[in-house]
Amino acid sequence: MSPELPRRSDDPNPNVDTLIPLVCEGTCRTTAGGALEIGAAQKLAWENKSLKGFNTTDVALEFGLLTAEVGEAFTAWRKGLPNLGEELADVFLYLTALAEMNGVDLDAEVAHKIEKNTRRTYERNEYGALVRTSET
Repeated sequence: MSPELPRRSDDPNPNVDTLIPLVCEGTCRTTAGGALEIGAAQKLAWENKSLKGFNTTDVALEFGLLTAEVGEAFTAWRKGLPNLGEELADVFLYLTALAEMNGVDLDAEVAHKIEKNTRRTYERNEYGALVRTSET
């Protein structure tokens, strides 16, 4: 039997708003608007995964599950389903798990990659595809 997440008060079905303070114990960083930062979300998702007894060691399995979630997100988008946001969130959660399994600070890596991408320049080739021309 998997352990349950800690609960605030007597709420039998806590939502993420009631779990964040308990699981992160005041360490989760949020933006000015209250959204979780990537690193905080990575930590919260990992703690939830661990507490529930989900996969935390099999990297190949996690890549497979991530691929399945990308397929579900695509289907939601293609069919115009209302759960596209939830499916994209699932993709993010599996991605954060892979980062955690491999010791990757996703917050830092995303910031680095965005900064790197801003320095790149592109031009369209004869087929109309963008091709990187420099990385300054």
